[in-house]
Amino acid sequence: MKTAADVKVSVFGVRHLSPGGARHLLQYLDQVRPTAVLIEGPSDATSMIRDLVHPSTVPPVAVLAFTDEMPVRTALWPFAIYSPELQAMRWAAKNKALCEMIDLPSGSALALQDLRRRTEEKKDVRKAVPDTEAELEPETQANPDVGNDAAEQVKIASDPSGDVSNPLPGGLPASEESSPIDPEGVEELEAEAAGLSIYERIAELADEHNYDTYWERHYEHNENPGTYRDSILAFSAEMRSLGEDRERSNQPEEHAYNHVREAYMQRQILKAIEAGHDPSKIVVVCGAYHAAALEYPVQGAMNDEELAAMPSRSSKLTLMPYSYYRLSSLSGYGAGNNAPHYFQMMWEAMESGHPEDLPRVYLSTAARALRASGTHRSTAEVIEAVRMAEGLASLHGGSAPTLLELRDAAQTLLGRGELSVVAEALARVDVGTEIGSLAEGVSQTPLQDDLNRELKRLKLTKYKTAVATDLSLDLRENRRVSSQEAAFLDLNRSFLFHRLELLDIPFVRSRPTNADRAVWAEDWIIQWTPEAEIRVVESTLLGETIEIACAHRLREKLEACTSIPEASALIGVSVRCGMTAQMEDGRRVLQALAADSRDVAQISGAASRLSGIIAYGDIRRADTAPLVPLLEQLFFRGCLYLSDAANCNDEAAYGMVSAISELNKIAQEHDDTVDVPLWTQELNVLSERDDRNPKLSGFACALLLERGEMDAEQCAAEVSRRLSPGIPSDLGAGWFEGLSMRNRYALLSRMSLWVQLNDYINSLGDEEFKRALVFLRRAFSSFSAHEKTMIAETLGELWGVNAEQAAEILTGELKEEEDKMLDELNDFDFGDF
Repeated sequence: MKTAADVKVSVFGVRHLSPGGARHLLQYLDQVRPTAVLIEGPSDATSMIRDLVHPSTVPPVAVLAFTDEMPVRTALWPFAIYSPELQAMRWAAKNKALCEMIDLPSGSALALQDLRRRTEEKKDVRKAVPDTEAELEPETQANPDVGNDAAEQVKIASDPSGDVSNPLPGGLPASEESSPIDPEGVEELEAEAAGLSIYERIAELADEHNYDTYWERHYEHNENPGTYRDSILAFSAEMRSLGEDRERSNQPEEHAYNHVREAYMQRQILKAIEAGHDPSKIVVVCGAYHAAALEYPVQGAMNDEELAAMPSRSSKLTLMPYSYYRLSSLSGYGAGNNAPHYFQMMWEAMESGHPEDLPRVYLSTAARALRASGTHRSTAEVIEAVRMAEGLASLHGGSAPTLLELRDAAQTLLGRGELSVVAEALARVDVGTEIGSLAEGVSQTPLQDDLNRELKRLKLTKYKTAVATDLSLDLRENRRVSSQEAAFLDLNRSFLFHRLELLDIPFVRSRPTNADRAVWAEDWIIQWTPEAEIRVVESTLLGETIEIACAHRLREKLEACTSIPEASALIGVSVRCGMTAQMEDGRRVLQALAADSRDVAQISGAASRLSGIIAYGDIRRADTAPLVPLLEQLFFRGCLYLSDAANCNDEAAYGMVSAISELNKIAQEHDDTVDVPLWTQELNVLSERDDRNPKLSGFACALLLERGEMDAEQCAAEVSRRLSPGIPSDLGAGWFEGLSMRNRYALLSRMSLWVQLNDYINSLGDEEFKRALVFLRRAFSSFSAHEKTMIAETLGELWGVNAEQAAEILTGELKEEEDKMLDELNDFDFGDF
């Protein structure tokens, strides 16, 4: 290994998404004409450079690393068209220079990130539990004597909880204890005490609003190619000296992680030199922070033993399209760029040779967006906004307006002082909706390839955009087309969408529809995001195609299934996904769970789901015949345990009403399959039982009337028995509440019922009436206005008054004393009525 102390390479520091940096880098490459271009990025992704620079690859795109074992961890390296790294790759390809990525391999990066994450979690736990013994120990500081030796830094980065720090008296780091503090150090301590980061401190010293504005004014708009690289190197050295001591003390893991990366990059640079490249003809493109550390690669380069000691996780790499929204800080990933489309406009202006056109292009684009939304702004206002932005820039000594000044000018002139007027237009211009794409045949994970094939087959590729799009599907066969594929296009789309939902891939989401929406219709919202692509890559661990991955996911869920509702829901998922083999697996699981269950509510819910699947399964071309015997079994068990389940309180009775309704509906829709006589028999038993919840007995009576299994004479006898004087109020009124839940028009026409109810209420004492009022209010609260009018007519006839008078009594405003009487019923909760 070369160890000469004077070995020096050309290092070009950049911000990772910087059009100004890309422009100056290309000029520098043309000047130096290097034989090797080494770029900060995962070294195992070097083979992907060929795809990244492919003429058909449209940025933004990203390299995605993911572990090929659980738990899945991912890491991203995104590139825009104006990324200096991507432009360097293109230059190297055009000029036939060696081009390699030289940062930590993705497996090591993921492993170290995992360790850092666990360390942060431990710190959070320690902060959250201040009374633990650990918190009572003296606070430790990082040992300032730890050098840049890569092995030591690997130890710190990979085992930050190890013994790499020592308690110091006074609570200050040793470097601060042992040397005088100069005025700049005092300012730095004050800034640290104020909670300022290094970047906030730089912006403060430069008298800029924030660090982004500082960087744009001093580096993006730097017109002098001769000073750009030198100023970045000086900036790197100053930034490191400004923040290294504090980083070493407050963030030892971050400090060590950066040194490990730099040691590895130095090792890779030396490898290029050993391969025969003249150091003066090697250009290293890296983040500005690392620039000062990489000029002399022999100082602190990682050796073989240190490389072997570095943690690593088994991982794979793939390329994926990316989006400007994901690049922006609005989505949580800034990468030094919260306005990716604005910086693309800057790059395009630079490429055209007229960077001075950017303010005009930016503000006219914003005005165009305003006009499109219905807010007219004149050309004169745009011109004045450009002049204002240039004037604001001149106050800061800048040669061109920054994004901050352009936004201020837009708010003042185009928004007429109101940010809300221009906020949406500016967001569109700043962030943009661009989504990248990869060249045909670019190597991706098998699942990504399969999804792309499916999107192409189902004519969905055009929906792979960042803008949410509605899509309605008609699952019925289209008989107006000739091919089988076209006839069931929407059905196959539905299968794919449901499979993506099962895999938690947020490319599609179903849109809630009204209850009256046809069963053959589905409504979806489609929107592509990088998160969706990441989930696709992570799902590769489940299988190499969408269908195989879904089968694996369903099998996992069925193996973990412990309840009847969950098993029946998974059968429905299988059918919607078009996976009949998994439907059969779900049937067996549900049958095993139902064999030992007496929960009528769960049984009826599962039976109801199966009933729907059987009734409409042909729409999805599913063979539902194997589900019919299971439906019969569930229905039979629901009938057998109906009476026992009806021995419940009023709260549980509402769930039972729903369960009884579902079983009754099954008896109506599948009368040729299920045991209808058994159902009728059990309804009769429940209707006659006095020791069951009266609401459910009344509801059973209503169903018998509706089904024609109870004649008028039997109904009158039951009403007389249930509403006779002496029956407790909660029993009588509760029974009537259950009776009134179904077949109301038949009830409204039975005068004998209202006579019995009137006599029963008149027989109650004051306290009994108050109790009965709870149930009666609940019963009548769900009656429609027309039904209440019919009741008024009936009661008017019964009371000897006309219908209008009865309606006035029933629906009129309560008197003060009546209001007071109701207020006294504080023992009852009327919130649900």
